[in-house]
Amino acid sequence: MLDRILLSRFRNHHETAVKGTAQFNLLVGENGAGKTNVLEAISLLAPGRGLRRAQLVDVPAQDGDGGFAVNAALRMPGQGEGSEPVRLGTGVAAERPGRRLVQVNGAQASALSLAEWLSIGWLTPAMDRLFVESAGARRRFLDRLVLAIEPAHAGHAARLETALRERNRLLSDERSPDPHWLDAIEVQIAEAGALVATARARLVTRLEAALARLPDTPFARPSLTYQPGGPVEAGALAIALRDGRPRERAAQRTLTGPHRDELAVTMAGKGQAAAECSTGEQKAMLIAITLAHSQLLEADGENRPRLLLLDEVAAHLDPLRREALFDRLRAGSAQVWLTGTEIAPFEAIAAEAAVWEVSAGTVRRV
Repeated sequence: MLDRILLSRFRNHHETAVKGTAQFNLLVGENGAGKTNVLEAISLLAPGRGLRRAQLVDVPAQDGDGGFAVNAALRMPGQGEGSEPVRLGTGVAAERPGRRLVQVNGAQASALSLAEWLSIGWLTPAMDRLFVESAGARRRFLDRLVLAIEPAHAGHAARLETALRERNRLLSDERSPDPHWLDAIEVQIAEAGALVATARARLVTRLEAALARLPDTPFARPSLTYQPGGPVEAGALAIALRDGRPRERAAQRTLTGPHRDELAVTMAGKGQAAAECSTGEQKAMLIAITLAHSQLLEADGENRPRLLLLDEVAAHLDPLRREALFDRLRAGSAQVWLTGTEIAPFEAIAAEAAVWEVSAGTVRRV
């Protein structure tokens, strides 16, 4: 799938090349060596701000010129050995540090178009707090899952965000906003919002069914509920926005719509809210959701190459759960990238994996 990954002036990687990948790819090294930086670079080959949600100005190497680049070769399913892979690239030019550039096969492209080529998901230690953080973090998590199945979701979400930003600007203006201009903005919010909300609801329904179908597993099974932040149908949402103008003018922000959605998660069997479960149970539920989502992609016959970036995911799993996780990943078609401080937790897959030792921003094939 993804191979010949080149990082240039990316965080602590001055010039790093990762070649000769496999289904399982292990990055092993001490804390701070640059393992997660490689995963972050790969995550930027998808729409959005990557697994750290970093600002572009924070990504370039400190001793560089303010720019960075990430390039990779992508071999599509069914593509013969003699055919040329798709060349994906993203980065920032030193002279324009705030503007992200994207190329596909050498031609300029939009960041949203990356979703048409590649589906990328990830789990990081920071996500262990997903169930106790803000609803916004859970919405972003849900949107990444939707995007993996419906690439058009990125465009709908972007249009919704732009329209909401404009409406909030009008609501917070000291002058009374033009009602006709508000009408036009609210139509955009309603149309894009209905598409975003229905896609989220559709995925949660399918995930809940997939979780119920998962074979016996040592991971705690979560139960998911989609809670919309307003009417889901476009016409009803437009009416709610119009009727809510006086209240929202006082609040100076939009209070109704998909930007207020919530993903409610409870631990099946116990009926306990995920936020009240132990850290280990929360991590197990995140892994279960990831496995169920992977099952959906397999069932759909998804033809885009799929990547799973699992940062330190094995560190806090006991041997039984590690073995169950590796078995499930092995049975799927996704290319998997894992990080760890030592090889021992990965002994069950080490023989079939491509392994790199990461040290002080350098990567050496083991």
